[in-house]
Amino acid sequence: MMTSRKVKKPAKRGFGSISLLPSGKYRARYTGPDAAWHNAPHTFVAKMDAEGWLAGEARMISGGEWISPAARVQARETVVLFGAYAEGWLSARTLKPRTREHYQSLLTRIILPTFTSVRVRSITPEQVRAWHTAIGAEAPTQRAHAYSLLRAILKDAVADELLTSNPCHIRGAGNSKRVHKVELLTAEQVDALAAAMPARLQLMTLFAAWCGLRFGELVELRRSDIDVTNMTIKVRRGAVQVKGATVVGSPKSDAGIRDVAIPPHLEAAVREHLGSFVTGRDGLLFPGTSGRTLRPSVLYGKAPVVTVDATTGEHSVKAGWGFYAARAAIGKPALRWHDLRHTGAVLSVHSGATLADVMSRLGHSTPGAAMRYQHAASGRDAEIAARMSATVAGSA
Repeated sequence: MMTSRKVKKPAKRGFGSISLLPSGKYRARYTGPDAAWHNAPHTFVAKMDAEGWLAGEARMISGGEWISPAARVQARETVVLFGAYAEGWLSARTLKPRTREHYQSLLTRIILPTFTSVRVRSITPEQVRAWHTAIGAEAPTQRAHAYSLLRAILKDAVADELLTSNPCHIRGAGNSKRVHKVELLTAEQVDALAAAMPARLQLMTLFAAWCGLRFGELVELRRSDIDVTNMTIKVRRGAVQVKGATVVGSPKSDAGIRDVAIPPHLEAAVREHLGSFVTGRDGLLFPGTSGRTLRPSVLYGKAPVVTVDATTGEHSVKAGWGFYAARAAIGKPALRWHDLRHTGAVLSVHSGATLADVMSRLGHSTPGAAMRYQHAASGRDAEIAARMSATVAGSA
């Protein structure tokens, strides 16, 4: 006569209970915050798996993120399209206006055309690879940003149990090689560039190079941000362009809120600029022509235009203005404004600044960017060595 196996009485545990069933598998259950018993949605072959499930439930309860197992199963069975999930993901994030605009642009132009009507649960690594290949490599930075955004969204979809694993695992796809070659200026070239700028923007050019300030930080500087006694700049705000409008907020990161020492050789230029171009304690240091926040187009201006007479072959030059004209004047037609910040970082390293010094001065929150400047400075080691030898030869 056969006898039926009974459920083995669960052992006492700190949280929940595990029972051995007649089938040889394990059942896990616990009392939830609602004072009701909740069973795992399936049984477990190994006891340690049941214990792991209970541990995960305990973490959700202690973290205030608990939803009943049954409700989670129901949510997984609900059809969730990527488009709706991604828009909800973005709206729930606390982001800088410029970052939000950037993410929305990447979603609208690059990600949603492929995935908007696709069920989150059905997105596969093969689909992601096909999408990534179809983007093309013409705009590597944009491609890397779009991939990183998709990966971040689907990472949270895994946390929300809409996916079992993130299908974004293309090695290196979130990184991009710099397309533009950074132009590093010497101290003499910085002075020449500033001299070629309009008088009201000369100090701004010097601050960009010698103090490493970002464009958005420079255009929001006010008279009260300059401590002429200690010769320091108090960086507390930044301005960005969002859909054609100027938005003023905190700097790019928390590390961007900083005091930057002004090199002593700029003191005369600082005092002259404050006396000539700044009005009132809250007046902008570098206002646009209308007195409002300086816009990039006003700073950049227009490059000189060279024309050749088809008959005589004579050349004529139509003068430009602003930064584009100034960079042409010093023979650096490919120079970008942001390259001045790179120049300031490398000049700091040449002066003996440590990695932490560069991070603090430029407002970096991670050492990665500062490390690039140390590498750039080390690339001039042969030049520095040659100058040292020249010094010795000159004194002999």
